[in-house]
Amino acid sequence: MLYHLLTPYADQFQLFNVFRYLTFRTGGAVMTALIISFLLGPSLIRWMRRKQGRGQPIRDDGPQGHIIEKAGTPTMGGVLILLSMTVATFLWARLDNIYVWIVMGVTLAFGVLGFIDDYLKVTKQQADGVVGSLKLAVQFAVALLAGYFCMTALAAAPDAPTNIATSVSVPFFPVRLFEEWFNAPGVPLGLAIIPFAAFVIVGASNTVNLTDGLDGLATVPVMIAAGTYALIAYLVGNIIYAEYLGVPYVPGVGELAIICGAIMGAGLGFLWFNAPPAAIFMGDTGSLALGGSIGAIAVASKHEIVLAIVGGLFVLEGLSVMIQIASFKLTGKRVFRMAPIHHHFEHMGWKESTIVIRFWIIAVVLALIGLATLKLR
Repeated sequence: MLYHLLTPYADQFQLFNVFRYLTFRTGGAVMTALIISFLLGPSLIRWMRRKQGRGQPIRDDGPQGHIIEKAGTPTMGGVLILLSMTVATFLWARLDNIYVWIVMGVTLAFGVLGFIDDYLKVTKQQADGVVGSLKLAVQFAVALLAGYFCMTALAAAPDAPTNIATSVSVPFFPVRLFEEWFNAPGVPLGLAIIPFAAFVIVGASNTVNLTDGLDGLATVPVMIAAGTYALIAYLVGNIIYAEYLGVPYVPGVGELAIICGAIMGAGLGFLWFNAPPAAIFMGDTGSLALGGSIGAIAVASKHEIVLAIVGGLFVLEGLSVMIQIASFKLTGKRVFRMAPIHHHFEHMGWKESTIVIRFWIIAVVLALIGLATLKLR
């Protein structure tokens, strides 16, 4: 909004010229989301406590310490994250950018779905909310639309590389090789790019949701992934940097750095209240929305596969659940003491703070490896 309001007067007022710079507006989004979180957090938590009474129901089959320590803590803290990042994004982003609307559409749609899920859990005082099959169906419907709009937007971009809209970039391999082999900057999928994009978005959303089991465990890795994709979006959205690095050039996608900045600012503000012992949980309202947002940004920036590296911690959490279920159904035995894997380490005697900080370290290392793929081609 500020870009459209102030840049027309940049010639008369030199100060307004800074609103043309993506880096300045990204920093503004970080600070705006952070300040909103700090200002609204205390009153929102008090309101949630009054409305929710006994707070989020704790799984009976989970670690017994959670029943004692976390019972009564209000959930739906994702409302604070979504409110902060949405205001910051629409304040600082260019509203004529299609990718901003696609990513925010996914974020808010998944946030509403998560809110309904949290509301049902709180009102019914049970661990199950929206039926799993219905939740997945809604997620895939939204994600398929997002994949379609990303494809059509990129196909219509006049400066976009040939066939980029229907291809997938592969890390560690330069674009020129795929251009020689397939006349495309990546592996061509045709219309299959749409379900592929949906799989990435839904997978990211649900694996972040699985990771959100300990105070601060999901928040910081999401912020790390957002910071990583802020840089990726900025670079691939600049034709000079993209050609230098040998990555696909995606016109206009650099504007998504502002959403990434808003996620980081909102995450920092929420972490202030979510630090152990948490005063509020983000719930599915936050985890589904944030995961979907990161997934949509990866799709729009044509760095879908890199997300498996940058978000490797989320992938590990998701795989641990799938392995546990498959092993129990096939052999009647469990591979882990409990899934997702962070609960496995709790059962091994690790303290919650130890698990959280070590998982943060893993997230940083994976993000650095993901960034290295920009140069190692």
